[in-house]
Amino acid sequence: MNELDYRTFYDAVGKENGWDFSKLKCVTDGVAWDFYDEVVKRCKKSDLLLDIGTGGGEAVLSISDSALLLLGVDNSKGMIDTALNNLNHSDKANVRFLHMDAEHLDFPNTFFNIVSCRHSGFNSKEVAKVLANDGVFFTQQVAEDDKINLKEAFGRGQALGIEAGTLQGQYIAELNEAGFSQIQSFEYNSTDYYETAEDLIFLLKHTPIIPNFGQDEADFQVLEQFIAHNQTDRGIRTNSSRFMLIARK
Repeated sequence: MNELDYRTFYDAVGKENGWDFSKLKCVTDGVAWDFYDEVVKRCKKSDLLLDIGTGGGEAVLSISDSALLLLGVDNSKGMIDTALNNLNHSDKANVRFLHMDAEHLDFPNTFFNIVSCRHSGFNSKEVAKVLANDGVFFTQQVAEDDKINLKEAFGRGQALGIEAGTLQGQYIAELNEAGFSQIQSFEYNSTDYYETAEDLIFLLKHTPIIPNFGQDEADFQVLEQFIAHNQTDRGIRTNSSRFMLIARK
């Protein structure tokens, strides 16, 4: 397969798969936790839960039995449209999705017992405002050294050149300032094997890992070389670096 074949994949992959990340074929070694499992462990049936940056809502729908009411918000109208469609095709009566900016959470003060946020921006003061006293906030974020071999191959990428731990430290400081206590932090760096070139291209096309991926023809030559250097019998190798913060108000 050469760079022209990768270009063809790039043009077709969005039309074929849309935004459905569930179709991605990837095997991972070294994941230390499942984020929403951690949320569910600390959630009571009587709780009200808010999920910030909910995307297509699949995660919230999958844990709907763990709380009394679950609300997902996202600042992308397209994502909320997808979430509402997913909701309409489910049998979940205790889930709602709203188009809302995380910088301005339009809910009553101290309304939620649990707030979660995975791979999305949040405002610590806004979270503190809507979270009940003794409520818990969970967030999982992408660390600076995520997909490091990809970013080094392209010479550009999300947080490339920023010292590892910078974002984590920033969020901890902001949570402290917003009045949170008992802030716990966890980290892992797993190895990922993407089954095919199409899977990797889908990832690059639908995430900000490599900014403007595919707009320059040279990207496909770099991609061809990257795959050649990182192809294994398990798939195309890269990494996922994550950190999780759990903070009690």
